[in-house]
Amino acid sequence: MQSHPVRRVVSGALAAASVITLVTVAQPSATAAPIPVLQAPPTGSDALAKYRDLAAQAEKLNEDLLKAQDDLKAKQGELDKATGDVNAAKDQAAVAAENQKKYQTEVDKFAGASFTSGVQLNKLSALLAGTSTQDFLDRSSALEVIATEKNGAMGNLTGAVQQATDATNKASDAAKRATDARDAAAKLTDDIRGKQKALNDQIDQLKAANKSLSALDKAQQGDKGGSPTGLKAPTAAAQTALDAALSKRGSAYVWGATGPSTFDCSGLMLWAYKQAGITLPRSSREQSTFGAAVPRDQLQPGDLVFYYSPVSHVGMYIGDGKMVHAPDSGDVVKISPLQSQYAGARRPTS
Repeated sequence: MQSHPVRRVVSGALAAASVITLVTVAQPSATAAPIPVLQAPPTGSDALAKYRDLAAQAEKLNEDLLKAQDDLKAKQGELDKATGDVNAAKDQAAVAAENQKKYQTEVDKFAGASFTSGVQLNKLSALLAGTSTQDFLDRSSALEVIATEKNGAMGNLTGAVQQATDATNKASDAAKRATDARDAAAKLTDDIRGKQKALNDQIDQLKAANKSLSALDKAQQGDKGGSPTGLKAPTAAAQTALDAALSKRGSAYVWGATGPSTFDCSGLMLWAYKQAGITLPRSSREQSTFGAAVPRDQLQPGDLVFYYSPVSHVGMYIGDGKMVHAPDSGDVVKISPLQSQYAGARRPTS
């Protein structure tokens, strides 16, 4: 959002008394110094204030759009997996049906079979039909072999029937998941169209508002916020990301841009941490659930800091109550004080 939130109050003595507001971010612990959330004094013209307000709304729409696109991508992945599961289950069902047919034939053979000359397949019939002790033993041994084969055939049939049932259930479940994912994807696609239109309408308003900005207003938008040096992050990855983000000070804000020369707020964080080998989610809202949560009074350089509810802006903490971020349209990547409407912080991990 805006690097210098502007709220002009034209009423009596307030019109002549602009002050710097210092907001303490949470009760400090016994051992940690509190991290201040600073609000810059009102600066610039009323036209710049209006422009930044419109830009803030546009950035929220942009982040909503990115979140919807993330959701659509996830649903498409679910649909692809469910479709693959349906096809796999159908193949399994076909194999199981063939096995069931084969084993049923074998079971039927045993069910209608007699040993010889109509003698039933049991040891008593073998004893009665036998002509000698050895004959009985031979017949008994043969019956055991046959019984084993029969039991094996029965087991195979039972297994094939169960496999066919399981495959059918899997296919049915996968088909339902595919249908649900397809319906959700269609709804998200419509939602994205609506969000894109809303963002385009907001951009048109911004273009109109931009014509009212003075040279001084535009100079304030282009201010990079200083040139800090020697900033130390707690880990090598955080240091790499911090250095990468700071190296892009002065780069223009562009909706949906992820670098390397233009960025939106979450795109800058995505690009910076990518240089450290860590892949963040695309939108600020998804980034606000990535990594480990960090209390305000324990912020360290490299931590991601989030604003608004639902989250629609993100910056990277650099220390001393400041962050580097891509504020909004018309602005550039810059260093700013932490803002009000703070929503939390996360520490990205690989």
